[in-house]
Amino acid sequence: MNNNLSGKNALVCGSSKGIGKASALALSRLGANVILMARNSDQLLDAVNELELTEGQHHSFIVADTSDHDGLQKKIKSLVASRSIHILINNTGGPPGGAILSASSDDFMAAYHNHLITNHILAGLVVPGMKKAGYGRIINIISTSVKIPLKGLGVSNTTRGAVASWAKTLANELASFGITVNNVLPGATATDRLNEIIENKADKSQKSKESIIEEMKAEIPMARFGLPEEIAAAVAFLASPAASYITGVSMPVDGGRTGSL
Repeated sequence: MNNNLSGKNALVCGSSKGIGKASALALSRLGANVILMARNSDQLLDAVNELELTEGQHHSFIVADTSDHDGLQKKIKSLVASRSIHILINNTGGPPGGAILSASSDDFMAAYHNHLITNHILAGLVVPGMKKAGYGRIINIISTSVKIPLKGLGVSNTTRGAVASWAKTLANELASFGITVNNVLPGATATDRLNEIIENKADKSQKSKESIIEEMKAEIPMARFGLPEEIAAAVAFLASPAASYITGVSMPVDGGRTGSL
């Protein structure tokens, strides 16, 4: 199986910690040159120093806020002017939780702005280089709510579904250029985001965090939370030459929790 990414350049969003950082590490182990992107320069510096260098790679990072679209476009335009991006990992922290009718129109607009529109801007900037190279992988790290909406995540459920539909449309339009577009759908994964969800559920239900954790694990056939590295393994595979005939799919990586095919 060909999973060699030597000579490929990967831009990984939200890569200072969690699933984004794990994905960056996995890609570097396959030989890719990785450009990390997040808001915290100190965390990015720590993360870039952990990336593999065994294939003589050159890694770097960009400090950017994906909610600042003007600033983001300037930085990515400068990046693609100097090198082609072969792999784009779209990964942005989820919107705040809550019932859907408790959300304001501004909440929805902010979520669409930070997820769908940001992904669209980044794809538009990197796709020309992918077409020229004859190789492209766009991978969106979303949520299993694409398959089945999750309780208490009204804005997130709505926005994630929109991103999945966008990705499927883009996959069809780019397939003939050797560019694939796929979604990885993490289930409950041991990250800061999961801790926030657990704390929110505990506060609203007046239950202990421990009881919330046990309830959540009971919904997972594997009876445990996933690790960022396990999500990253799926990301790395989809980014590799071995996944050249897979496009337009939404792949749950959730220990079997999602109750649909």
